[in-house]
Amino acid sequence: MAIKKIGILVGGGPAPGINAVIGAATIEARNKGLEVVGFFDGFQWLSSDRFDPQVHAKTLQISDVARIHFDGGSILRTSRASLLDKKAMKDNPRATPNPELVSRVVANLRSLGVDGLLTIGGDDTALSARFTTDFAEGGIRLVHVPKTIDNDLPLPGDIPTFGFSTARYIGTHLVKNLMHDSETTGRWYICETMGRTAGWLSMAIGMAAGATISLIPEEFDDNTKFQHILDVLDGAILKRRVLGRPHGVAVIAEGLAYKLGDKEELEALLGREIPLDAAGHMRLAEVDLARLIKDRLTALYKERGHDLTVQDLEIGYELRSADPTPFDMGYCRSLGYFGIQLLLDDSAPKGAMAAIVNGNLEALDLHEMADPETNRTQTRVVDIRSDVYRIARAYMIRLEKTDLENPEMLSRLAAEARMSPEGFRKRFARAATRLSEGLPE
Repeated sequence: MAIKKIGILVGGGPAPGINAVIGAATIEARNKGLEVVGFFDGFQWLSSDRFDPQVHAKTLQISDVARIHFDGGSILRTSRASLLDKKAMKDNPRATPNPELVSRVVANLRSLGVDGLLTIGGDDTALSARFTTDFAEGGIRLVHVPKTIDNDLPLPGDIPTFGFSTARYIGTHLVKNLMHDSETTGRWYICETMGRTAGWLSMAIGMAAGATISLIPEEFDDNTKFQHILDVLDGAILKRRVLGRPHGVAVIAEGLAYKLGDKEELEALLGREIPLDAAGHMRLAEVDLARLIKDRLTALYKERGHDLTVQDLEIGYELRSADPTPFDMGYCRSLGYFGIQLLLDDSAPKGAMAAIVNGNLEALDLHEMADPETNRTQTRVVDIRSDVYRIARAYMIRLEKTDLENPEMLSRLAAEARMSPEGFRKRFARAATRLSEGLPE
């Protein structure tokens, strides 16, 4: 199949390096004699009956993109519009395409003569892209470039998703500043980072900055009680106080909220009802976890007669459209170049994902990366039994099993918590971990 005209679109949340992919892909395509059209706002207008190519698309020339790899954001903007059939998924959580939306996308692409599509995005965008190429039955070749600061797409060899490196870099500097402020003012910060299903960003930022403690969803079972998460953080604060350091910074992943399954407990803590989504699950995105932790810790230490100042904040939006680091600039330019190479390669998978493995360009089949149960692209989570996690864990201040087994340390901790040693041991037994294992027990 000879490709003559390609389209480029961006879906999902912003991530540093998007423009570098767009720029490199456009330059390589133009150098190969291809026409290039950029579509604004992801699949939003392509799937709409109001699509107007004069408004919602733009022909891209090399002069339009020659220097955009330095810049954050996206010259094509982005949106979270997907091609899922949400009505069908009310009764069946398996991801299925909306035929009307997908047919519009294919019809609009064909009306413009687009026979190759380069999509830039995360798992949802990859899913919509796969629906598009399947519906076109090979008439539109598809290459997806994986993008997410969450780093949760299953690229081989622990290769990061683009944008993650920049997000880690900027997030580390922000946490470093908070650590200085924490020490200067004697307060605690509870920093919530992005990471809906995986804790890569929280762990990496906490490890690089040397934050007091990082908590990631992979550490906790489904249907975890909020009190357990609170006890882990409370234990770290108490231990710091016993060691003469009444300040610190905790970095927590937003995905922790999705581990909380006790609706009555959460509603009692929030003082309001938590609405349900279309599938009957709690809309935990509405649970401000960092604020809830702050409020509970403040009340708890007031009951103990301690003066504890806690500040909650989110680290997220300020990372997504930042100018990319040199690593992400170069990485994304390689991915953009390779994306065009794959579109022109008849031997590549019908729906391919571009990856760089051991310094070499590799095409991954999107269909093989789908979870057979959900039909969604599989996610990559932190392996809490890995050496990387153990190293990150080793630098944290947390209650250890040895703290509860040492009579002197146990007595000091119990006194700080205004509890008896036996009461403290019972209360914090589950929250304590064993450093040699690096795993919750």
